[in-house]
Order: sequence, then structure tokens, then C-alpha cells
Amino acid sequence: MNQTLMHQEPKMPEDLQLFINNARFYDKPSTPTTQFTHAELSKALNFHRSMPGYAPTPLISLPNLSRKLGIRNLYVKDESQRFGLKAFKVLGGAYAMARHIAERLGEDISHLPFDTITSDEVRRAVGEVTFATTTDGNHGRGVAWTARQLRQKSVVYMPKGSSPQRLDAIRGEGAEASIVDMNYDEAVRMTAELARKHGWLVVQDTAWEGYEKIPLWIMQGYGTIMLEALQQLHEVPPTHIFIQAGVGSLAGSVQGMVVEAYGAFRSKVIVAEAKAADCLFRSAMAQRGEALAVGGELSTVMAGLACGEANVIGWKILRDYADAFASCPDYVATRGMRMLGNPLPGDTRITSGESGAVTPGLLSILMQSPAMKETRERLRLGEDSRVLVVSTEGDTDPQRYLDIVWDGELASYRKF
Repeated sequence: MNQTLMHQEPKMPEDLQLFINNARFYDKPSTPTTQFTHAELSKALNFHRSMPGYAPTPLISLPNLSRKLGIRNLYVKDESQRFGLKAFKVLGGAYAMARHIAERLGEDISHLPFDTITSDEVRRAVGEVTFATTTDGNHGRGVAWTARQLRQKSVVYMPKGSSPQRLDAIRGEGAEASIVDMNYDEAVRMTAELARKHGWLVVQDTAWEGYEKIPLWIMQGYGTIMLEALQQLHEVPPTHIFIQAGVGSLAGSVQGMVVEAYGAFRSKVIVAEAKAADCLFRSAMAQRGEALAVGGELSTVMAGLACGEANVIGWKILRDYADAFASCPDYVATRGMRMLGNPLPGDTRITSGESGAVTPGLLSILMQSPAMKETRERLRLGEDSRVLVVSTEGDTDPQRYLDIVWDGELASYRKF
């Protein structure tokens, strides 16, 4: 029977909750994952390879931290070095925007490398396009950056509480950008309505009924991360993948890819969300099949994960195949930031932002807390485990990063 497992440290500010998704084994999965085959994801990888400045981001092994946690290997895919934008998001937005232009031209994306799709000839054939999106910062900057390369316009809205530094970075890419007095999901709906009114193209990784093509392209664009990582691992898959989720696009992409690549022998996938916006966790716990929304302020240090409504494509894949869902208080992410930023002697230092570090923070608590012994056993986490995490962003808000790593903001001074 499914159950909720809670970390019971009495002095913790909030409980960490983890749900083991046993329902996968009782109900035959029904969600197709054929859009995440190696052939489909390779289209995105090949397009990204054609972009100026492309290089695979590092896959960093942390042997001393691995020993400390009691696992064989911990690998961190460091997305802070992606195209100089400090985050992975551009992979999805750029690929979706390119696919849209290819579709308008009646061409296959495989025949339109970046230098062709940004050419004067294509610009004249396509005409003017305004790309619109809602973002906490990273996705919007990627959309704005790509629109500038395409010599097109972009309009970006950010939810209340967004970082002024991230807003400035988006404007620096040439976008018309502003912070609105709404939470993320409300801002997404406003953006969609304005796009209908003005004839803009919405580039959003949140999928809903009637809006699934572009979110799917974005998810396929994220597949570059896993294809690179597996090449760097010499095609030996990890035993476990810890992956963070806002709306669930990245997590759904990762899950779909490992299902297609490895079937029953795939890596175990553990999905980590911010507790204030844990829509996937709550949806999995409810065991009703549909995605449940989380409303309200969605206040969390993990700005990139502050999304209360799931991407329905990603949700269905995760519902049917993910091994566990974790609802993580902010201290889990800030713990991960300090771990990676202040490594054990001999390990590589990694600058990981608030949303990037929640997965190593979660792994460390699972492996070091006596209260998590049963959870570890059920997930088969132990000395033979080879764990992959994705640090999805660097210090995209540099001052916030320093407040946490230097000054201990939102620290949890507690041994596990």
C-alpha cells in the first residue's frame, strides 16, 4: 500500500515528506513515452549542437561526498555553464521556438541548423513574431536570448516576488519584461490571454488542454541534458536519478527518456518539489489520476520551482512511472547549495542556485537521517548506488546566492 514517509526531526522548521509511488506496480502504465525516444531527442541535441557557443555541460563526480553519504557515486550535471546563461532553460525554449519556425516554413527541424534559422532569408519568409512567456527568470531569459538571435520580439512576465536581478537580465536580452502582482500560474493565464489578444506566440512549458505542442517541444529540448549525461557516463545508466520539478516538464522528460531507453531496467526516478508548490507530490498522494493544483502565494526560496499547476504531459508520465515524489522545505535546497559550494577536500566546487541544489540536499538527508532508514531501503539506496542529479541553475540571482551560502539564510543547523 502507498504511504507517506515523513522526516521526524522534532526541531526541523517543517517536515520533509516523501511518497513512494507503489501504484505504478499495481496499475499498468497507460501513458505513451514514444516522444522521448533517442531518435526524437537527438533532433533537439543536433539542433543545440548547431548553436554558437554550444558545449556539453560538465558532469562532475564527487567521490568524497559519495563516500560520506554511503553511496558508490554521485554525479552532478552542472547546467550553470549552459550558453553563458547559467541555467538549462534555454534548451527547451530555443528548440520549441525553432520547431515553430520550421513548422511555419513546412520544413523538418533536422534541415534547419541555427545559422539557417536565424538567416535573413528565413526572417523574411517568417515575418515578425512576438514570443511571450511567464517565468521566474531562467526560462524567460532563454526565450529572450533566442528571440534576439532570431531578430524577433519577446514579451516576458514575472510573478510577484521575482528577483529584480533576474528581471534586469531578461531586459538585457532585449525583451519587454515586467513583474506582475500575481502568482506564477495566474501570470501564465494572463500571458495566454494577452497573446490571444495581440497575436503573440506563447512559449510556455506548462501544458494544458489545447496547448500541448510547444510544451512537448520544450520537454524534448530538455532531453539534451540526459543524452549528454549518458554519453559522459559511457552509456552506463545511473541506478537513481533525483530530479527537481516545478510544472514537471524537465522531470517528465527525464522519466520519459529512461523508460524508452531502458524499460524495466531503468533508473529509479525521485522527483523533488518545493513544499510550497508541491502539486505533483499532492497529485501522486491523492491517487485519483488527475493533476491537482496548489494555489496561494507559492512562497519559496526555490523560485524556479514555484509553480502550482502541473504540465499535464509531464504529470501523466511521472504518475505512471516515477518511483517517488518528495515535498521539500526550503532548508533542503539551501543545505544542497552549501554542500556543493563548500565541498569536501578533493571534490570540485559547484555553484548551484536555489532550485538547482534541492536534489543533492534531499539525497544527503535521505542517506544521513536515521529516520529515513526505511525509505532508503525501499528505494534501494545504498553502497552500490550510482546517483545522478542535475544542478539546473547557477547563481542566477548572485546576491541571493551569497545571502544563503555566506550568511546562512534559511539554514538548518542540524545533524541528520
